[in-house]
Amino acid sequence: MYQLYGHQNSGAAAIEAALELCEVPYRFIDVSSSPQALHALEKLNPLKQVPTLQLPDGGVLTESAAILIHLGLTFPESNLLPENPIKRDQVIHGLVYIVSNCYTAIGIIDYPERWLDEADELSRQNLMAGARQRLHWNWEVFADQFAGKLYLGDGKPGALDILAAVVTRWAGTREHLRVARPGFFAWLERFDRHPALAPVFSRHWP
Repeated sequence: MYQLYGHQNSGAAAIEAALELCEVPYRFIDVSSSPQALHALEKLNPLKQVPTLQLPDGGVLTESAAILIHLGLTFPESNLLPENPIKRDQVIHGLVYIVSNCYTAIGIIDYPERWLDEADELSRQNLMAGARQRLHWNWEVFADQFAGKLYLGDGKPGALDILAAVVTRWAGTREHLRVARPGFFAWLERFDRHPALAPVFSRHWP
């Protein structure tokens, strides 16, 4: 059985949603619930990052894009990754874009002291404001480049759809996109209500 380490309102929501689409048994371990759960995560991933996924054979995967690609390749019927190689390459491109550009900026916003030699309050606020502006611009670029490749029909959503729907929930991104890219914002709102994924999202963002 897969074991997913995460907590509410985290990137683990994307992996949980993907596991639901794969229709495989898994256990969600909330690392905020106890010191023991956090210690178990640290043994698997010294960075204590979530999501961390322990595979049924005991192997460990970290990094959201890597986990989604693994699940898409392992369970092709899930539609997490397209069967067409050209379309699959574009989905992987989009996944890497999100984790390298958007996740990185969110890490700076959440933990500015990690990026400062002297973390006085003025420096923290300045760094956070700059990272937030860059994050929102990165999502504008994503919307312009990838919106046409996202789920819009009646089939199953894919890995890129899920990760975009989750990561846009942080650092005021949805509010920014409502004005800057209203079409993409409307897609995100509609995707949140997808019947296969709405229960997962409601658990993370009640």
